[in-house]
Amino acid sequence: MSYEDKFDSSLDLLRRLDPKHISLNLNTLCSIIQSQDSDSELVPDLLSSVDTPLKLITDKSNNKQFLSCDYNRDGDSYRSPWSNKYYPSSSVDDDELPPYPSDDLRQLEIKANESFDVYRDLYYENAGISSVYLWDTDEGDIPDSLNNGFAGVVLFKKEIDNGEGKWDSIHVFEVETAGSSTYSYKLTSSVILDLNNNKDLSVSGNLTRQFDVTKKFTGSNDTGANLETFHLISLGQLVENSEYTIRNLLQEVYFDKLKDIILKDLRRFGADDGQLQAKQSDLIKGLQGL
Repeated sequence: MSYEDKFDSSLDLLRRLDPKHISLNLNTLCSIIQSQDSDSELVPDLLSSVDTPLKLITDKSNNKQFLSCDYNRDGDSYRSPWSNKYYPSSSVDDDELPPYPSDDLRQLEIKANESFDVYRDLYYENAGISSVYLWDTDEGDIPDSLNNGFAGVVLFKKEIDNGEGKWDSIHVFEVETAGSSTYSYKLTSSVILDLNNNKDLSVSGNLTRQFDVTKKFTGSNDTGANLETFHLISLGQLVENSEYTIRNLLQEVYFDKLKDIILKDLRRFGADDGQLQAKQSDLIKGLQGL
């Protein structure tokens, strides 16, 4: 079996298993693959391709929590957006530093975390956790990422009622130059939803959509602060629109469809008196004919 067949089969298997246990299913599958072929590239590719619920880690330097994912991971350590340190301490050799954003991009990352924390406060009712991570895509000796493009991820996580409701959203984006002072923003947004009151109903699943937009910067590229603001506003609007769209799609896919099944397919409600009497007459005639 080729690598592509193994990869597609693994993704197909994960899609068929209970999405509520996606993390456990993914770890189990990776363990099976590693036991068969320890050098396989399939495991890291699966880990980077399959979205799992975000986990919380505490930054001990300021006692603030941040979200961990594959995009701020180095080995078994995760970089904090608040202090730019890895927790637990990175396990790589001293001669090999873990990845960090360039200085200019780090300054944008700091402002992005502050901005999206305000967004979280407004849209998540002053609850939950947000984290933003940026990385350079410019391969020059001295990266000029604000002008030449960069990539990043915006993360949100919220839980309510002791875990009865969980929302994890992962927004991976790439910014590229598309002409003179023109930038292309490509966004892939995934939302993992888990509702479970342990009594009546359990709903779990995820939804992924892609969005893109091109915008022209009318300020001066010589003024870094203006370009930073331009990128922050553009990314904020794109994430806001994507979350609004996905939220409505989730309501349509999960709840409107569930309502249709319960009220129309399984048990119809809302019939008027005339309809009820006609049904009762038909039922009586049917019973009399037995």
